[in-house]
Amino acid sequence: MGFALSSMQLTSSTFSDGGAIPAKHTGEGEDVSPDLTWADAPDGTKAFAVVCHDPDAPLISKNGTYGYVHWVLYNIPANVTSLVENNSDYTSGKNDFGNAGFGGPMPPNGHGTHQYYFWVIALNDDSELEAGLNMWQLLERIEPNAIGMNRLVGQYKRD
Repeated sequence: MGFALSSMQLTSSTFSDGGAIPAKHTGEGEDVSPDLTWADAPDGTKAFAVVCHDPDAPLISKNGTYGYVHWVLYNIPANVTSLVENNSDYTSGKNDFGNAGFGGPMPPNGHGTHQYYFWVIALNDDSELEAGLNMWQLLERIEPNAIGMNRLVGQYKRD
């Protein structure tokens, strides 16, 4: 299938699509992941992956990637349809802070409002992937097995 939006729905009680991410979930607050809930996964879904990426971050790497990765989470079983706030379950990849787990929004001061794309990706393969993959490594590994995806976009601005 490749990567294309599907009929899956991704929501959070923490913020609405296009809404502001509360400071609690940022690097200026408690720095905990928001709760996420998804529905309408495609038939044949065997696992999920979740990532959070800030494409507005003014960073381009030598390998051509862009933006800033805040969260990489995978090996989520197909029977799971939500993540609690401050989730510590499943397999964490490496974010661009160099850590495993969630690292909240914290754009440079005066850089304006950034968009944070929380993605859920449905996979037709539940093969266990090793811990520590960065977002780009994960996407390369799961792309052949992606059968559905959608996003929830939050905003954050430092004053």
